[in-house]
Amino acid sequence: MAYVFAAPGQPVVPVVGSTDLYPVHRVYCVGRNYAEHAREMGHSEREAPFFFAKPADAVLAVAEGTVGRLAYPDRTAALHHEVELVVALGGAARDIGAAQSAATIWGYAVGVDLTRRDRQAEMKKQGRPWEIGKSFDRSAPLSPIRPLRLSGLVERGRIWLDVNGVRRQEDDVGAMIWSVNEIIAHLSGYFDLVPGDLIYTGTPAGVGALEAGDRLRCGVDGVGTLALEIGPADAPR
Repeated sequence: MAYVFAAPGQPVVPVVGSTDLYPVHRVYCVGRNYAEHAREMGHSEREAPFFFAKPADAVLAVAEGTVGRLAYPDRTAALHHEVELVVALGGAARDIGAAQSAATIWGYAVGVDLTRRDRQAEMKKQGRPWEIGKSFDRSAPLSPIRPLRLSGLVERGRIWLDVNGVRRQEDDVGAMIWSVNEIIAHLSGYFDLVPGDLIYTGTPAGVGALEAGDRLRCGVDGVGTLALEIGPADAPR
């Protein structure tokens, strides 16, 4: 028995302080998890958490000390940035409580949930799924993962994002409406979580548009930083 064509490669992310690689299984994202961002998007401050997903190969892993480069996505005129604390799971979970959630965490990273905002708005208006606005190629840039043994549990810390040296987003991860443990617990009630799952935990207020040529730098204190450059639409992918 053989594959009918070559099997796709396993999406992986570098690990801080190691030559090991973290294999990505699924990518879950939490919507509207900071109060000010919820308000800027026209919603109340505390709703039950909701989730959407990106394919594993949407992850654009950026090595430590380098700049990730990606072309401006096709079929959008409103590419937006959303910096997020990302949780990398190393344990399985099925319908667990918040008190058990910390045991599933393997490490943390800095991620950007790139969004085709115009396409997302069109889908919302029509009552259709968001994939065209959220789940496109290279829509999940990610820094190297810092293992829990190096970071400890990340419950506080500044999260920020600059575009061309100008601060656009800044808050503290402690301001999340739903904590990391609550997110994992809630998500595990709907999905069997396994090692290799990544959870983008939501973005602070200040999301905004990116243009070709923009340079983006973002970070989470105690976790790391991530640098990106947006190339023209016809740039190599």
